[in-house]
Amino acid sequence: MTTPKTTPRAGRPNQPPPPSGRLTSGRIVRIHSGQSHGFILDADSREVFFHRSDTSWGTFNTLLVGDTVAFELIEDRVSGPRATGVRREVSPDQSPVEPC
Repeated sequence: MTTPKTTPRAGRPNQPPPPSGRLTSGRIVRIHSGQSHGFILDADSREVFFHRSDTSWGTFNTLLVGDTVAFELIEDRVSGPRATGVRREVSPDQSPVEPC
C-alpha cells in the first residue's frame, strides 16, 4: 500500500508570512483576561485590539492596565487596527518581570 503524496495548494504557503507593520508604543487601557484580549491606546489616541497570541510567551498574564508596551501595528482586514508582537517596555530604572 502506498501513501498518497500531498502537495500544498497553490497560493497557500506552509507558514503565514510574519506581520509587517509600523513599530510603535502605547499604554494598556483594557484587559479582558477571560476573553484573552485587550486594548492599547496608541500614539494617535486610538484603541488598538490585541489578542493573547499577539504577546510574547507568558507576557499576557503579567500585563496590567497602565503598562507601557511596544508593538507592531498592523491593519487586519476584518477587525481593523491590531497590535502584534506586544511586549512591555522597561524603563532603565525598572527591572523586567519574569513570569513564574
